[in-house]
Amino acid sequence: MDHDVIVVGAGPVGLLLACELRLAGVRVAVLEQRAERGPHTKAMAVHARTVEQLAMRGLAEPLLSAGVRLPSWHFGFLGTRIDFTAIDSPYPFVLTFPQNRTEALLEEKAIELGATVTRGVPVTAVSQDDSGVRVNDLTAAWVVGADGANSVVRRSAGVGFRGIEARFYSYLGDVLADDPPPPGFDVVNEHGAMMVAPMPGGVYRIAGYDPAHQEHDGRREITLDELNDICRRIAGREFGVHDPKWLSRFGNTTKVAECYRRGRVLLAGDAAHMHFPAGGNGLNLGLQDAMNLGWKLAAVVQGRAPAELLDSYDTERRPWGDDVARHTMAQTALITATTPEGLALRELLADLIGEFPDVSLRLARRLSAIDVAYPPADPAAHPLTGSRVTGADLHDAKPVLLSPRPLPHASITATRLGVRVATGPTTMIVRPDGYVWWATDDDDPDGAAGTALEALGVSF
Repeated sequence: MDHDVIVVGAGPVGLLLACELRLAGVRVAVLEQRAERGPHTKAMAVHARTVEQLAMRGLAEPLLSAGVRLPSWHFGFLGTRIDFTAIDSPYPFVLTFPQNRTEALLEEKAIELGATVTRGVPVTAVSQDDSGVRVNDLTAAWVVGADGANSVVRRSAGVGFRGIEARFYSYLGDVLADDPPPPGFDVVNEHGAMMVAPMPGGVYRIAGYDPAHQEHDGRREITLDELNDICRRIAGREFGVHDPKWLSRFGNTTKVAECYRRGRVLLAGDAAHMHFPAGGNGLNLGLQDAMNLGWKLAAVVQGRAPAELLDSYDTERRPWGDDVARHTMAQTALITATTPEGLALRELLADLIGEFPDVSLRLARRLSAIDVAYPPADPAAHPLTGSRVTGADLHDAKPVLLSPRPLPHASITATRLGVRVATGPTTMIVRPDGYVWWATDDDDPDGAAGTALEALGVSF
């Protein structure tokens, strides 16, 4: 085999996955059809759970130091914003940071860790058999398609992509602005919808829905003059926009792959799910795919776990892809609700969010992905199993045994298996992606922890 794993696509998802695999010592090659990294911002919202997971690997600081922290975020451009300061996270905000800069940081890290990243290589053929895969003329044990919504890998594996085609198109402009609105500006009226969000470097993203101009198919870029006209009609004034960094249109196509694994082919990021960018979940969903998949694929490649472990990637991640698709469709319904009836519904929902803080908190937890959990199939498992952990030192992408008390015997087993031991509020084993694998409330947890480590150690 030329490689253990071939990752198709050098976007943020493919590059983070390459980092995860290299931390475990897996031979990985990343193939990218683009000769150079794209210059555009694309996705900009980095939510709390993504920051938590990047922080576990020591990758969050560049984003935190240069990004813009927003205490609130919109849900369907409703008049009442969602309060993110109330979420239980070390990062109670929405961070705006350009995707192309995230991509650059992850590519640098992947190469530093020993991944091979080759650009200007379009993948045209992917095949598999019982022993491995072939990607163009390269061979590997596994291939991961992180090659976007039009994934060649997904199509080659015959995996269906189910959902709806675009029914409307939105506008987007990343621009400088001499007279920007205050932070948190969202508006929906009979003329259309608009949000304005600040980004690093004094750039503002202006995006929304313009019902007066839906005659195109989304392929024609918006012009700066058109963006100014949209601002006048929808916001009631211009913002002095100039020096566009990116002008684009995008539709509300919403699809999820029918499976995230087929044989030796796996899918992640936009290759597995695509949707309207309401809520800023797309990039975050994909990066969390990579964190879930990386340690599992490494364990299988290195013979520490059976291939069936990869089925849990589909079981755990695909439901969240479906969930984000539903949430974004709900938000697009609100964003495009420009009729008198639709505006009345929007006003009612905004009032409810403002009146009931629990509603705002629930939406903030969902958008930030801190409510993501992986409930165990075993009903006898500890209630914490599959729940999120923050603050654990997982920089080496290996599990950690936490306990509030010394575990002399379990610590010996942990050392033999390469599992670190640290102090924590509950005796538990934390997976490399920051979720509880096993926990106990035993008064004397030493023996139980040792037994659990022996049982689970094969996957480490």
